[in-house]
Amino acid sequence: MLLCTPLDAECAMPKSDPHKPSKTPGKPPSPLDWESPPSGAGPQPSQQPQSPQWLLFVWFAFAILLLVFYLDAAQREVQVELSYTEFLEAVDAGHVERVVLRGQSVEGHLTESGREALEVGEAETFETTRPDVESERLLERLEAQGIHIAARPVDPPWWQRILVGALPWILILALLFWFWNRMQQRAMSGGGMFSMGKSQARRVRSEESEVRLDDVAGSENAKREVVEVIEFLKAPDRFQALGARIPRGILMMGPPGTGKTLMARAVAGEAEVPFFSISGSEFIEMFVGVGASRVRDLFKQAKEQAPAVIFIDELDSIGRSRGAGMGGGHDEREQTLNQILSEMDGFEAEESVVVLAATNRPDVLDSALLRPGRFDRKITLERPHRDARHAILEVHTRRIPLAEDVDLERLAAITIGFSGADLANLANEAALLAGRREQESVDWACFADARDRLLLGEAKDVGLSDQERHIVAYHEAGHALLAYLLPKADPLEKVTVLPRGQALGVTAQVPDEERYNHGEAYLRDRITVMYGGRLAESIVFGEVSSGAENDLEQATQLARRMVARWGMSERVGPVMFAQSREQVFLGKEMAQAREHSEAMANLVDEEIRRLLTELEAHGRRLIEEHRAALDALASALETQETLEAKAIAEVLEGAGAATGR
Repeated sequence: MLLCTPLDAECAMPKSDPHKPSKTPGKPPSPLDWESPPSGAGPQPSQQPQSPQWLLFVWFAFAILLLVFYLDAAQREVQVELSYTEFLEAVDAGHVERVVLRGQSVEGHLTESGREALEVGEAETFETTRPDVESERLLERLEAQGIHIAARPVDPPWWQRILVGALPWILILALLFWFWNRMQQRAMSGGGMFSMGKSQARRVRSEESEVRLDDVAGSENAKREVVEVIEFLKAPDRFQALGARIPRGILMMGPPGTGKTLMARAVAGEAEVPFFSISGSEFIEMFVGVGASRVRDLFKQAKEQAPAVIFIDELDSIGRSRGAGMGGGHDEREQTLNQILSEMDGFEAEESVVVLAATNRPDVLDSALLRPGRFDRKITLERPHRDARHAILEVHTRRIPLAEDVDLERLAAITIGFSGADLANLANEAALLAGRREQESVDWACFADARDRLLLGEAKDVGLSDQERHIVAYHEAGHALLAYLLPKADPLEKVTVLPRGQALGVTAQVPDEERYNHGEAYLRDRITVMYGGRLAESIVFGEVSSGAENDLEQATQLARRMVARWGMSERVGPVMFAQSREQVFLGKEMAQAREHSEAMANLVDEEIRRLLTELEAHGRRLIEEHRAALDALASALETQETLEAKAIAEVLEGAGAATGR
């Protein structure tokens, strides 16, 4: 696999989260750490002693028990206690109407004459206890008198009856208390059912934000733009006296990891004004209108505490172009966007509220957001250049004990294409490696291994057969040989046949300088190097394998750009015939309409095929002329598995190959 430089669109650099810079184990948090302190999560309620709700619950539960007890007692009929002898006499005298047998307990109803004879007053029932030996004799005496007999199971104790009757009500009461307590807690923290339309923004006070502009390295142009805003927020009267109006909205654009959110944190720390931070996705709820309500509440709070700063991260989540019919016409999202437009348009001249927003997809934003009067100013944050990378590395290695052999300038030179978040992740990975190796400081080997892990992928233990390893060695040797021979190709840095990431082998090329513009000769040599692995397999083994799939894909894409977008074909001419790049979800393109004829499309395809075939033939001639160098390099790779640039040059020079530079 040929690993291209990170500057091209076809190259994919490992990304890390720009919102969470690395932390070294065992070290105090850096000023660049992104976790907001709990105190900054919004306006904090005053800490007042809460009422003992559990005591109130106990009183209610006790009241329920008493109520059930009295209800149980009221349901029981008035009974008179008779001795067993009195009960037998009443049976013989015909004063018993019917009885109920419950174990040894005997309950019954007296006749009218029996109540008068026994003088029991208003009691209609009686209760007595019979001996065990009297069971059969008692039944005979009752049957002889014609008394109705019923048998029932023994009743549980009174306390069990009360508990069974009261327990469901106590559980319901406990559930109500739990819900009430949760609602009170959510209400105190700004949440809950009754505050769904309230803003979820986190308020960050200046003393809580430790990030300053000095901590934002490598973004000097962006810092100059925001310094003006900070000065206005500190002294708005000075600007207003001159008739100046600060931009109401500042849109920060750039790839992920370039420091957009970090810049907003620095503004909060420098301006010393209330700072409200929220993500665009936090406006959206399942209920239509909640997002718009939260927007109104957010701007209301900011205006009450003006001068203030509102920061909306990931603006594209709610600011996508309206009127799209394919996945973009969500009513809640569009209502939220309309409310943002209305609030930003309604700022009064004396209101010192600035809206900062960050996005890495400015192409999908609604045009109404970008017009003057809303997001007046746009700040682009690009990937840092060499000096900026050096400054960023100095920031992220402040708290890391570095060994004497660590050269940050050299590290910045070999990390072309890394974003600020990538560099933070690189420093963290190096510190983790040093910790696993039980070192007291982080040396150059840790940084080099961490960079290889991020750039080339993690080394994998894949059991390749000897034949497969032989093929991989020649494949990578073909890439390396052409990169060494061609004059405009990027310099080699490392070749390995150890599986890393998703590749069975890697040939790494790193440019010796920043490239912002690519010439035709450079692009042609680049495509030729991509064909090196496939050509080496074809020449040595007489067939090609599936390992060149990624190389063919990159070469074809690059050739199509050269012919159809960059006018690098004499037959096609200086015209761009690229297909439309509008996204379907924006509702602007449904069928990817082509703006040129079928004949011109065939001509473009023919030129792409001709260019690729020509470059492949050129690469084949070079490899065949230097077959001995190819064999020597492949043999060295099979033996040593990994070769650095110096070792590669020694092997190829020893085999008679001369560099094209």
